[in-house]
Amino acid sequence: MSIKAKLVTTAALTVAITTGLAAPAVAAPAAPATPAAAAPAAVTTSGGAVTEQQWLADVTAAIAPARAYVEQRTAAGASDEAPAIVFDIDNTTLATHFHPITMQGIKPVVELAQYAHARGVAIIFVTARVDFIAPVTRYSLEKAGYTVDELHGRALCDLFKPVQQYKTDERVKVENEGYTIIASVGNNWTDLDGGHAERTFKLPDYDGLLS
Repeated sequence: MSIKAKLVTTAALTVAITTGLAAPAVAAPAAPATPAAAAPAAVTTSGGAVTEQQWLADVTAAIAPARAYVEQRTAAGASDEAPAIVFDIDNTTLATHFHPITMQGIKPVVELAQYAHARGVAIIFVTARVDFIAPVTRYSLEKAGYTVDELHGRALCDLFKPVQQYKTDERVKVENEGYTIIASVGNNWTDLDGGHAERTFKLPDYDGLLS
């Protein structure tokens, strides 16, 4: 089996692991098995089903202010500051709900990350995924078009922390490396609460149903 085939196979295992370990307090319901040719399952909320098309529209609207902020924040040019953006992964940078095997990139978020990186901003990922699957995670991110300056996953000792506390602690570590976190992007409040970012940008999770 080729390395690429192994990575794709391992990605399926990643989804199973991250469903149990990366979920916030309110976990997304397991998606029912569907034939390969079937349309991705919609997210069901109290207001009805949310399709992938609607989700992408909602993500685009939510992330739009971030580009203007990055432009304004980096307009001064070179300085002693080392700016960084911290991104969550599942359903923030990779579409793991609608594309659990391929884990393709989310276009407006990929574009934001590429724009920020071109303006000298470090792209750092903090995920509740366990760190032993970091090679698969990094492969998926880079294949989707992201630069991965740093990737923080949970070590064994972190599994006993609440997700929000773990992610806050990781942002503190990033700051201690000398970075200024100009923005934090995630689709759950556990990705964003706790401070240590100048601005936060919340993507839709439909009340915890899309983790």
